[in-house]
Amino acid sequence: MFRRKLTALEYHNPTGFDCKDDTEFRNIIVWLEDQKIRHYKIEERGNLRNIPSSDWPKHYEKYLQDVNCPFSVQERQETVDWLLGLAVRFEYGDNVEKYRNCKPATEASDAKKTVDPLINLDSNNPDFKAGVLALANLLKIQRHEDYSVMLKAIKILIQERLTPDAIAKASQAKEGLPVALDKHILGFDTGDATLNEAARILRLLHIEELRELQTNINEAIVAVQAIIADPKTDHRLGKVGR
Repeated sequence: MFRRKLTALEYHNPTGFDCKDDTEFRNIIVWLEDQKIRHYKIEERGNLRNIPSSDWPKHYEKYLQDVNCPFSVQERQETVDWLLGLAVRFEYGDNVEKYRNCKPATEASDAKKTVDPLINLDSNNPDFKAGVLALANLLKIQRHEDYSVMLKAIKILIQERLTPDAIAKASQAKEGLPVALDKHILGFDTGDATLNEAARILRLLHIEELRELQTNINEAIVAVQAIIADPKTDHRLGKVGR
């Protein structure tokens, strides 16, 4: 609950702070007073800095009274949150010009988000449908009644097969490995050594084609799953999918 304020104050461990840990709790009170709040003069902070002292709770209670904290010593989380808020106000007051032009965190994070260019397209526009259909015919993609789904399939195909990296990879010559044909059992005998060798070669080529076919099937399954895993939602109809 303190992460955002601790981050704004540039605390060294904003995500790992544990308010329930006595040592961490006392350390952050001292840090806030020394670095941000500065209610006491430097020479008056000795009792608060003496973290191991058994009298520290008493000095902490007096400190809360001096800074007019509305919460009691027993309300640990509330007091820490209030002191952090006080520190943030002082930090802003000391650096008004620095923070005046800062954008809210939500705006900064939204600007970094990647926006899907397909979201704002009008799938009912005739020009859109004609363009998608032309691309589907050119790339030999199966037609679908939903043109948005067709466009997503086109996008996946282009990303996987038609990017410069994909084309360069596909253009590379496949280097074969030497194969000892005599170590591969044919399973039958033609009665001719030359025919037996040719049959072994054909069998190995057939196995290679089957492996490539299996790879293509796997890629097709992944592509289909990528499409159907993102159903189109029509809130007006109160249902998901078509």
